[in-house]
Amino acid sequence: MPHPPIDLAPHLLQAAQGFINLVNNPSQTEAVFDLADGLRPTDLYQQFIDYAYAQPEVAAIVQTRYKPPAIDLEQLLTYSADSLGYGYASTLKAMNLDPNFYRQIPIEDDYSYLAIRMRQTHDIWHLITGFGTDLAGEMGLQAFTLAQTHSPLSVTILAATLLHTLKMTGPLNQVVESLQRGWQMGLQAKPFLAQTWETQWEKSIADWRSDLNITLPCG
Repeated sequence: MPHPPIDLAPHLLQAAQGFINLVNNPSQTEAVFDLADGLRPTDLYQQFIDYAYAQPEVAAIVQTRYKPPAIDLEQLLTYSADSLGYGYASTLKAMNLDPNFYRQIPIEDDYSYLAIRMRQTHDIWHLITGFGTDLAGEMGLQAFTLAQTHSPLSVTILAATLLHTLKMTGPLNQVVESLQRGWQMGLQAKPFLAQTWETQWEKSIADWRSDLNITLPCG
């Protein structure tokens, strides 16, 4: 028996409210999750899934449902100061965040797996790309993510943040420059979604960047 059609109205309303909240305050993490959950039933996400499967390394991660081991921040802090593990743990400690701070959703299909995987590794992507967590840095990382994944969520986050910047007469030049750099970096880098970061916490951030073809600007 075919499944009844999904009523998109409440989902789109949730996405619209998340978008408005993000325009008003781009640091609202819950607004990002509302956007993601609201857009989930739309056709836009099928293109996101299709693009993931078009990359064999990413498709393998999705199909096997790679699940990282539990993260012990105190253990990671015993690693070398130049390692990914130390950098990740010290960053979360500085922000007083738990590794599982993001909104949880059950993994029941390809989309939910990829959504959780991107939430799990968001701060790792920050570390490897060198983008900070300020407004321009988040824009740079979202542009990088868009180039890497074709995620509709990144499009809406970028649009909302640009509108916020215009509304607040913020530093538009810096934001656009970061966006451009993130896009080009994302195009040239190897797929981040294919990486099992948590199996190589001891590997240096510099080595990760070299292996993934990430080059930071000079200065």
